Amino acid sequence: MSRKPTLLFSFFIVSFLLISHPACSQDKNWTHFRGSKLNGIANTDSIPLRWNDSNILWKKEIHGKGYSSPVVYDNQVWVTTATPDGSELFAVCSDFVTGKTIYDIKVFTPENVFGKHSINTYASPTPCIEKDFVYVTFGSLGTACIKTSDGSIVWKRTDLKCEHVQGPGSSPVLYKNLLILHYDGTDVRFIIALDKSTGKQVWRTDRPENPYKPLPEIGRKAYLTPVILNVKGRDLLISNGSAVCCAYDPLTGEEVWRVVRGAESTVPMPFTENGIVYFYTGFMVDAEAPNFTEILAVDPNGKGDITSTNVLWRKRDNQSQTQMLTPVIKDGLIYTVNTRNMLMCIDASTGEVIWSEHLRANFNASPVYLNGNVWFFSVKGDVLAIRSGRKYMTIAQNEMDSGIWATPAILRNSVILRTEKFLYRIGRQ
Repeated sequence: MSRKPTLLFSFFIVSFLLISHPACSQDKNWTHFRGSKLNGIANTDSIPLRWNDSNILWKKEIHGKGYSSPVVYDNQVWVTTATPDGSELFAVCSDFVTGKTIYDIKVFTPENVFGKHSINTYASPTPCIEKDFVYVTFGSLGTACIKTSDGSIVWKRTDLKCEHVQGPGSSPVLYKNLLILHYDGTDVRFIIALDKSTGKQVWRTDRPENPYKPLPEIGRKAYLTPVILNVKGRDLLISNGSAVCCAYDPLTGEEVWRVVRGAESTVPMPFTENGIVYFYTGFMVDAEAPNFTEILAVDPNGKGDITSTNVLWRKRDNQSQTQMLTPVIKDGLIYTVNTRNMLMCIDASTGEVIWSEHLRANFNASPVYLNGNVWFFSVKGDVLAIRSGRKYMTIAQNEMDSGIWATPAILRNSVILRTEKFLYRIGRQ
């Protein structure tokens, strides 16, 4: 029977620190959406279970509105934000230790601003960062490289366009000397790799046309972020659009394989473990269930159209209209929440739902795994930690000042958390 989480701690939970696997080394930086390895797995010793004044190290208001996640390199925390109407687009850098603003840079002032969905913002794509440079994108409104030592803008691009319809959502990925961006619109759909030092195009690959023909125009858009996977010594860029999941050579943009599964408006990024690729479709329609999604498991060792040969299993979710968050996978278990607030643990080898729990709110930020616990963050500001495994166990619950749409960065015994109003560092010095 489903159990609704309360806002109290279970009686057996201490309110100090959760410490597991003390030999685990710390990640010094958090460089992309869902972390430096794009997998939503944090690698640090401990974070507090109870979030209160004693372990909120700093709290600062971020002006404007944005759902981009924080990225961290050395002593800098970066997010993007925008005026509600998208007329001004900013990159904001804070000091990791103190929260003090280092830079507040107006990067773009677009002359023409497109519309967006009511639950989106003009600053939803997460930046990516490396030594000396941070890369910010606002989709069709512009992409820029910023020098982190002085806040100067190295290069800008405003010529890369697609019809997002509901606003930007895809986050950039760094690969060697490339900055890889996705533009999946209703009009055009392409992936482009820029020389990260100059912003000049290195390659561009359009999505295959045929898989999109059965979809209505409005359903051809997508808001995903890709993942990099090494398959038998070769790196592949795994990218699932609304109609097709493709693997590309990240150095050239050449398509290696595809899995065709026509669906509308894909949001979650693909995720991997033990050499297997998992991805969600967007929402689909048929006579039995007007709106549903599927999750597929794929053996990525193949070429060409591998739809009929390499799909290991597929799980249909009749309760979910559109999957919003990207699940986290650890030790053969997938942890996810669908759009009907159903928290599920899924066996990664079979697609079987091991357990499920109904939650009280929507969870659109992607979960993060840390030392045996999985942390979830709701649009109402609820923070839920569960014990990973085949039995449901609540470990901790907290409530923030406002809704959480951005996936936090967890590193150096700290959580860098963005709510609708504030940016926090929660942890210990």
